[in-house]
Amino acid sequence: MSRTTAEYEPPAEPPTEPPPGDDHAFFGQPRGLLTLSGLEVWERFSFLGMQAILVLYFADSVANDGMGMDAGTAASVSAAYGTLVYLVSVAGGWLADRILGSYRAVLWGGVLIACGHYSMAVPTPTMTWVGLGLISAGTGLLKPNVASMVGKLYRTEDERRDAGFALYYMAINVGAFAGPLITGWLGDHKGWHWGFSAAAIGMTFGLIQYVAGRRHLAGRKASAEFALPRDAMRRAVLMIVAGLVALAAVAGLLAAVGWLTMDRFVDLLTLISVIAPVVYFAVMFRSPRVTGEERRRLRPYVVLFLASVVFNFILFQAYSTMMLLASTNAETSILGFHFPASWYASALGAFEVALAPVVATLWARMGPRQPHASNKIAFGVILGGLSFLLMVLPTSGHSGDTYKMAAWWIVGSYLLLGLGDVLLETSGMSATTKLAPKAFASQTMALWFLSLALANGIQAQVVKLYGEVSNPAYFGVNGGIAVLAGIAVIALAPWLRRTMHPVH
Repeated sequence: MSRTTAEYEPPAEPPTEPPPGDDHAFFGQPRGLLTLSGLEVWERFSFLGMQAILVLYFADSVANDGMGMDAGTAASVSAAYGTLVYLVSVAGGWLADRILGSYRAVLWGGVLIACGHYSMAVPTPTMTWVGLGLISAGTGLLKPNVASMVGKLYRTEDERRDAGFALYYMAINVGAFAGPLITGWLGDHKGWHWGFSAAAIGMTFGLIQYVAGRRHLAGRKASAEFALPRDAMRRAVLMIVAGLVALAAVAGLLAAVGWLTMDRFVDLLTLISVIAPVVYFAVMFRSPRVTGEERRRLRPYVVLFLASVVFNFILFQAYSTMMLLASTNAETSILGFHFPASWYASALGAFEVALAPVVATLWARMGPRQPHASNKIAFGVILGGLSFLLMVLPTSGHSGDTYKMAAWWIVGSYLLLGLGDVLLETSGMSATTKLAPKAFASQTMALWFLSLALANGIQAQVVKLYGEVSNPAYFGVNGGIAVLAGIAVIALAPWLRRTMHPVH
């Protein structure tokens, strides 16, 4: 006989199965969703708060405590950092499945992220690069595994799942809204490294909240779900450590002799971002631990993966080319109130905070009548493309590059992008947890984040054209391609519905 929420007492051991269906303690969702959402609030506060000022920090002059890069290089390096963050998520998923377990992978990932932000608070270029490396490693551990832990809160047939992911994504964007406000103001008024300090403190709060609420997390075990045998685990750890040391030594040597330049490093990350998902899909399709039914469900997942690449190629430019455009060609005052250009990034988070509960409520009320997950994703891609096409209007018809557009153009673009993000990311992550082969649970979530790596890898090359071609051409071509990609996913809807069971 099930208990009510008020009568429920946590068991002595952490739960390993999804909670009972009557667990509705957090806006009708399991209590564990509050713990994981709280962690992501602070992780996104720190990550996107830092990212909102990162490209501006790179492009600012050395005299103003910046890195002195030109706009195209600053955007490319910022995108390359994003590529590295999500490439590492593959290793994070494997470590969780085979060695650490999801709970400890998320915990240690958060520790590394916090250490990275504290490093970036030190005002030297060396510590900036050290900090970005630590944040990349930590995010790779945290991001794929915390999303998988959300999926473990629900049984496969639980219709609350999509609504739960929408609430989870709304919580994420509370941090996405607040982060740029704090870091942007500090970066503009006190200095860039003050902004990075705020990101460090935010991640520390997230870790405290995560540990305090750990008893409500389904699937938290002392060991990995598919742990390696003891001897194999010891060998794997030694090989990982030795590989990292060797990689650092080779990279240092190539940099010392002048071969490994920043441009080549960016190009190398782009190449890896293309090769990695191809190899990873091949491994999962051929693995003897993947059943025939699971293998059939991976085929439609390839389509969702490519749709995610197209959309996130647009989305991530909200923190690169759009930030650069806002800093040079957009008004930064409303009714006499001046604000930092980085605050535009908070508009994206604000729209997602406002829209996510609306979408969650809509899906919950529609129940089985809601659109198929593939159509939700397609609509998101189309909205992303329209957000760029909108920017063609205010950037057209100018003889020079000294014009100023009204703030509402960028705000309107972010409104379209925010709605598209809510539709695509929540449905994409939810579908991933359903389509994942059991033996690759966390790693398949990492594969979703590899789509983000590929999006960033492509962006790292394309943004080099920013400033080289006209702004109307840049935004028009990229936006048009995204719209066509979304229409293509809609055209594939009949096949996707047949092959994506149990996704509805």
